[in-house]
Amino acid sequence: MTVPTTAIISDIHGNLEALQAVLADIKSRGITRIISLGDIIGYGPNPGACVDLVRQHCQWSLMGNHDFGVLYEPTNFNRAAESAAYWTRDQLDQEPDDAIRRARYEFLGKLRVRVVETCPDGQTALLAVHGSPRRPINEYIFPEDVTTAPDKLITIFERVPKICVVGHTHVPGVFTDEPDFYPPGELTDSTYLFNESEKAIINVGSVGQPRDMDPRASYVVLDERGVQFVRVPYDIEATVAKIRAVPQLPEQLAERLFEGR
Repeated sequence: MTVPTTAIISDIHGNLEALQAVLADIKSRGITRIISLGDIIGYGPNPGACVDLVRQHCQWSLMGNHDFGVLYEPTNFNRAAESAAYWTRDQLDQEPDDAIRRARYEFLGKLRVRVVETCPDGQTALLAVHGSPRRPINEYIFPEDVTTAPDKLITIFERVPKICVVGHTHVPGVFTDEPDFYPPGELTDSTYLFNESEKAIINVGSVGQPRDMDPRASYVVLDERGVQFVRVPYDIEATVAKIRAVPQLPEQLAERLFEGR
């Protein structure tokens, strides 16, 4: 299926203020199709509201490791992530409206782990996963892998048809099969143009918890030429205040938002 110009978001992590700011920016650009690469919930203070907005605005969403952890078990999570996962589950369980609670769980339970489409150019194959083509939910692809784990990237790129979009690390940028990694600041106009001679894995960054030392929300716009990275400021203070009001959410989840780490 050939798709139109598309906004790709990921790793919202229950950050309502960031998601609202990104959705407003997408709307201002006249983009009507949005997809999500997962981790709608976990860490942040507004899981239910974020699930509702993704259900309303996204054509589809993938299953992230935190979505999985909240639904099932937060295995291999650190203490902060585990605590946030259990609290998030409690929040979804405590929704007083039975219909809303069921709809949220039904939506989360049906999230897919991978989707294959065709880019807006009508020719380029596009694979979407949360983590990696090899392990769609849990495997991280780090920028430093291009030098420290080139064999890992070779194996991963063998599973990429042409273009792959991912999230999970919260660090935006483009991996090519050289292998190389290009952060958005090293790309002209923060744009990666499709190249017939190379495969690419594009990390769209995080809406709700960026980790590239830029606290602004991150997403990408996919069109027939390639992808453009977009950064959007949001009311971090409001999100931080909500996190600090919840004893089960560790302080580090609030502090990191100010620094984008």
